[in-house]
Amino acid sequence: MKSPKIAILYNTTDGHTLTICERIIYLLNQQDLFPELFEINHFDRMLGEYDLVLIGASIRYGHHHNNVIDFIKDHKEELKQVKTAFFSVNLVARKPEKNTVKTNPYVIKFFKQVTWKPELGAVFAGVLDYPRYGFFDRMMIKLIMKITGGPTTGDGPIEYTNWEHVEAFAQSIAKAVHASTTDHVEMV
Repeated sequence: MKSPKIAILYNTTDGHTLTICERIIYLLNQQDLFPELFEINHFDRMLGEYDLVLIGASIRYGHHHNNVIDFIKDHKEELKQVKTAFFSVNLVARKPEKNTVKTNPYVIKFFKQVTWKPELGAVFAGVLDYPRYGFFDRMMIKLIMKITGGPTTGDGPIEYTNWEHVEAFAQSIAKAVHASTTDHVEMV
């Protein structure tokens, strides 16, 4: 039996979305699944070659990057032909009441914008790293954190990612790709 083909496409602002993709790959490798990883701007294959396509995207200032939105809109018909999964990385997800596809305001807005609904979805909190940001980003993110009750200072990275949640999502992907059909939508 041939191994299912999985494509993981990502867009990252500061690198954490890629880190999450790499962890998902590691976890899928333990299930004898060997995804191919692509930065979304460099994906030049046919989506139909894959049994499952996972898109991971970060948010900056409340919006997913235009290249992710454009990719989904441009490939919507192809995405309908394969199993799909999506995850978003944003700091709002550090709050338990906003860390699911159904409760995260940015993800809700995103799915309305792209009019696409993957079979699997997740939201992960990212990393807050003031020393890494340039002056403008640091000031804007501090303002956003002040408004949302987050930390406005820090000497190093503050990681909010729930890695157990990432592991559960990877398990859902493994189950979906091994299933002969996906007859329900599962959002974690």
